[in-house]
Amino acid sequence: MPPFTLTTKRARSRLAALLMGACLLAGSLAAAPAAQATPSGILALTCTPPSSAVTTYSPALTNTPQQVASTVSYQFGPCVSATTAVTSGTATLNNAPRARSCFDLLGSATRTLTVTWNTGQTSTMSLNVSATVVGAVLQTLLTGTVTSGLFQGHTVLIDQTAPAASILTCTAGLGTVPSLYSTVAVEITTL
Repeated sequence: MPPFTLTTKRARSRLAALLMGACLLAGSLAAAPAAQATPSGILALTCTPPSSAVTTYSPALTNTPQQVASTVSYQFGPCVSATTAVTSGTATLNNAPRARSCFDLLGSATRTLTVTWNTGQTSTMSLNVSATVVGAVLQTLLTGTVTSGLFQGHTVLIDQTAPAASILTCTAGLGTVPSLYSTVAVEITTL
């Protein structure tokens, strides 16, 4: 083992000073408040599963276009709101017959949805719909604003998740889609 020299002591001393400085700097950065982005809004309402949507098709969708009517029945709840007594809600969306196939379940559209809350108040929403299959899941996002009623002017996000097995079977020409059951999460946020 080489003898301990003054040069080695100085090197260790400098190294210790550098390490201590780095630790102090890291500590002050950790203690400093992080730069925060301006929040886009305050959460006014959330609804979580078992919130759901049941969509029925009459007649059942096939991979060949035919005249099909559909009805979407929403059950929202449990819901939590810091500003209202809303704990649940319902909505029904009736779509007149038009040429449809199971391929039409994917893509985008626009919808107007009116929700009746447990308080008796309503919210009418103008929504953009986007649906994709990710793995074995049909992911449908409805985004937009509340145009009238409770939460007017607030933004809306409705996230629907359904198994995609029947859709994939239908697009392959091996089955039909008579209905879809989706779990739903809702967020209504102030601007």
